[in-house]
Amino acid sequence: MERVVERSDNRERPVFCILAFMFEPSIIELCRKLRKNQTAAETRLWKALKAKRFSGYKFRRQHPIIYQSIQGKRSFFIPDFYCAEKNLVIELDGKIHEFQKEYDDNRDFILAQLGLKTIRILNDELQPNLDSVSTKIWMALQGQ
Repeated sequence: MERVVERSDNRERPVFCILAFMFEPSIIELCRKLRKNQTAAETRLWKALKAKRFSGYKFRRQHPIIYQSIQGKRSFFIPDFYCAEKNLVIELDGKIHEFQKEYDDNRDFILAQLGLKTIRILNDELQPNLDSVSTKIWMALQGQ
């Protein structure tokens, strides 16, 4: 899958990205480690998403997405949840994300260039009301 990205600003971001499906063993090991050590919020949402429980959509948890910049540098992201059928990435954001806004924005930009839509859900938003989060996910799955 190839995407050409033209930007009017001078920020250094990849212009050419490739979504790869061949993963290095170290990436797979990292994904497994993240799955074994998930947060309470990730555990709660995963119970609602796993085994096609969410309206029949298949979600993957801690699934690597590898891309290559125009400079040839290979890198990857590991989103919290990913639905390949709808090209949807779900990120649960804890307190740390308050301090890495630029990183998150860059990551969302790259994922968008790969044709993936990212929705961000605050951990605090998930804890009191799973129904409102489910509605937000449902609307993203429907392209709204």
